[in-house]
Amino acid sequence: MPSKPPPPPPFPRQGPRPLPLHLAAASLAWMSSLAALPSLRSGSLGWRPELAASGSLLAAELAAADPEKFAVAVAREGERRFISFLDSIRNYRRHPFRRAAPTAPVLWQEGSTRLLDYRQSNGRKPGKRGRPIMIVPSLINRAYILDLLPERSFMTFLAGEGFRPFLVDWQSPGEVERRFDLGDYILGRLAGALDAVVGACGERPVLLGYCMGGDLALGLAHRRAGDLAGLALLATPWDFHAERPEQAAVLAALLPAFKPLLDSLGELPVDLLQALFAALDPSLALRKFLAFTALDPDSERARQFVALEDWLNDGVPLAASVARECLGQWYGENATALGAWRLRGRAVLPQRIKLPSLAVIPDQDRIVPPGSALALAKALPDCRILRAPTGHIGMMSGGRAEAAVWRPVAEWIAGQETAGQPLSCTATRRPIESKPEAKSPPLKRPKTRRPKEKSRTKRRTP
Repeated sequence: MPSKPPPPPPFPRQGPRPLPLHLAAASLAWMSSLAALPSLRSGSLGWRPELAASGSLLAAELAAADPEKFAVAVAREGERRFISFLDSIRNYRRHPFRRAAPTAPVLWQEGSTRLLDYRQSNGRKPGKRGRPIMIVPSLINRAYILDLLPERSFMTFLAGEGFRPFLVDWQSPGEVERRFDLGDYILGRLAGALDAVVGACGERPVLLGYCMGGDLALGLAHRRAGDLAGLALLATPWDFHAERPEQAAVLAALLPAFKPLLDSLGELPVDLLQALFAALDPSLALRKFLAFTALDPDSERARQFVALEDWLNDGVPLAASVARECLGQWYGENATALGAWRLRGRAVLPQRIKLPSLAVIPDQDRIVPPGSALALAKALPDCRILRAPTGHIGMMSGGRAEAAVWRPVAEWIAGQETAGQPLSCTATRRPIESKPEAKSPPLKRPKTRRPKEKSRTKRRTP
């Protein structure tokens, strides 16, 4: 007898979103197999010239098969796979896993924007000497990708390494935030969060941005470099025409069609944003869920799949003005790379940011092409580049994330401290254990005050 399906969870999942789009993509994938049969029988693969030799061999084999029976077999296989896809979606929606509620306390909040304090996330009392780090995620995804699971948490890892990490949690825009532009988010909310970190720790933090959050962090660093010890940018887009410019043009061309929706709702809805991402790889959901079908539902891999998929489908709407800036100016005009992106009338020019910087560029990134992120790294005057063998999301949630991304980032941050002053990116990095030495000079200052005053006077005298 077939096994009884598990009961539905108390809060049914909605993903994969938008479901009609994914179902249509799966249907078209298998319908196209039937449509391609005539070309296969003739050996003609005009759309893939490199497969001409393989096409000729396949045509010879098809010639020996009964055309009607073979077409029926292809249709049945397509139907079987589609049913398997539907079953995998049902199993995902009914999976018992639920991510535990976050325990990080809120240090600061304004409107819908919160600053979460992860100094105690490793189970210890907050340290007083580790470098503070303020992490900025994208506006269109939930911040908890950086704290997805206990064993896949970038925030907990940083706390365990002795740092004092703080996470900006944008949440969904409220009535006030729906009227925001990028300047409001960067020079208002991010600046307020930075003030809260400096006030709580008494020293300058390293500012770290992930994906679109890197662009937001860059905008803040452009104005507040003196309040920062360093800038780390992870998979941050900059030159939106560096690779696949045709995709950028399509996104910009959609903006006029979105105008009535943006004017009416004051935001770009989650399902529409998800549809734009799905267009980058229309068959991705199909491949993922068919692979999920083969997993043991009680396995760790199944649990990690469900956790990540829950995050992907738990998106955040984008304020209307921000959507216009991103689609029109970033993707359409490539304003960032051309030096034309402005915050409150002032151009954001990475060449003028005099901070030690780190750019982590995933080689397998399909969301932010490596060439786009590399353009920003090359524009920063003092930047170390790290190429990581991961994807865009895998750099934060994958099995190789800690070794390939997290630990090198932690080592670089640790290297930004010596006697309380930031080092350049090219300086020799010091181990994390040496950070307490940064506090020793102020403790000795009273004993050597007079010689230091004389020394200063001599240096000032021409």
